[in-house]
Amino acid sequence: MEPFQPVVDAYLDFARHAVDSPTFVEWSLGVADDAGVQRLIAGLPPIKQQPNLIFAAARWLGAAAPGPYQGFRDVVVGRWSDVVAVVSTRATQTNEVGRLATLVPAFATIGAERIALLEVGCSAGLCLHPDGYRYRWSSADSVVEVGTGPVLECRVSGAPSLPEVVPQIGWRGGIDLNPLDVNDPDHIAWLENLIFPEHQDRRDRLRVAVQVARRSPVEVVRGNLLTELPVLLDRVPSGLTPIVFHTAVIAYLEPDDRERFAAMMRELVRAGACHWVSNEGANVLPAVTASTGGVEVGNRFVLGVDGRAVGLTQSHGRALEWLV
Repeated sequence: MEPFQPVVDAYLDFARHAVDSPTFVEWSLGVADDAGVQRLIAGLPPIKQQPNLIFAAARWLGAAAPGPYQGFRDVVVGRWSDVVAVVSTRATQTNEVGRLATLVPAFATIGAERIALLEVGCSAGLCLHPDGYRYRWSSADSVVEVGTGPVLECRVSGAPSLPEVVPQIGWRGGIDLNPLDVNDPDHIAWLENLIFPEHQDRRDRLRVAVQVARRSPVEVVRGNLLTELPVLLDRVPSGLTPIVFHTAVIAYLEPDDRERFAAMMRELVRAGACHWVSNEGANVLPAVTASTGGVEVGNRFVLGVDGRAVGLTQSHGRALEWLV
């Protein structure tokens, strides 16, 4: 194997998945063809080599986006020590609130009247407020709307039993290695910086989500989800149905830790301690993906409830294909 092949493979894979960002496709393909930049990236810890993190660091330091690969390269090569400083102290924590439009139907399948929401990898906790939005689910022949507040829209196919009301939440909490503060301008600026450069609608939505989150402070524990999750579950008040959920988080664990997490969640569900809603890429939780019955997943996320697939989702919540 060529010395920088893992970097090449990671950036080619990102180019395939970032199809709705022409800038990031160009930058990814540029890195995959640039041994000098590959050498720099390969010297970082594997978890810090992520394309979106490197791209965000370059943008944080002035690379124009949208903009050509050469502008990105000039920043990376010319200010590499600054890039290292940024990626060493920050992480990819996009916390896309649009995904709630695909998560809320999964929450509804659990059939609980009042729930406790616990998000692992919660970042700034923006997705812990599903009761703060109005949902508009549109299919080929109907539109369903529930809730009040800012609108989250989602195209729906298949035959989901869409909820008639937003979730009734009696408690909410989160876990993150590096929790972000919705009242800290630097933290919010970093979240905006992580959004694909062409996605102004998502930046606008983030700003609205921050205002929603500021109205309802959430308890967030700093720590490793593998050790802190059982502790935080013990804090859930009696009389509520706990739901542990995550979206685009488990991909950032090492493979062994992914399996440890999945095994822990299966045991917690089996013991009746909580329900589990997952929303991850196809290769992240193989057992959940296997339960799709062989449906083509492609670039979509697999939406699971208690370890079994119920749907496929567009990565930012724009579409949901229901499977059951």
